[in-house]
Amino acid sequence: MQPFATVIGPAAPLLRRDIDTDVIVRIERLTQLPRDQLGRYALEALRGPDFVLDRPAFRGAPILLAGANFGCGSSREGAVWALQAAGLRCVVAPSFGDIFFSNCFPNGMLPVALPEDAVAELARQAADGAPVTVDLRALSVVAPDGTVFAFTLDPLRREMLLEGADELGLTLRRTEEIAAWQCADAAHRPWAIPNLQGPCVWT
Repeated sequence: MQPFATVIGPAAPLLRRDIDTDVIVRIERLTQLPRDQLGRYALEALRGPDFVLDRPAFRGAPILLAGANFGCGSSREGAVWALQAAGLRCVVAPSFGDIFFSNCFPNGMLPVALPEDAVAELARQAADGAPVTVDLRALSVVAPDGTVFAFTLDPLRREMLLEGADELGLTLRRTEEIAAWQCADAAHRPWAIPNLQGPCVWT
């Protein structure tokens, strides 16, 4: 997973509410294509002559500004894959569908929840493609005029993105601590580990 620290670039405004995962990517695309080819089909139901991600100022934009309840609907992880394949690393919205929000972190996508008026102000300032900065270390979104919008994030999820590791990856980085705890536990509760032979040797 690609680590996430700071992303700077155009922030494409798509402030429509309740964009669900079926709109983000149609199910048949997920059954027909590998994940790295989904980008051209991201949000295809909304695409038209003036679709925001096709405008010159926002082609390849790494940030999407969205409306409330973004990513609601079904639990397809492919919705995150499609947005990533389209070049997005961060979605800023007033709120998210719970499962979409959770699916972002093990895939290296940052969902940022900001008040609706803050998202609208970012969209206003970034309307011509002016760069927005999303800083995960500082937990802030910086508008083109320098205004800072702070956000909060669960510390473990923040660590996952900064380290480029999912929950399992973070756990495996602490194998020595885990082994030490297991040894201490075995010394206090030998009856709980019947196949223990000698100090911390399992068969």
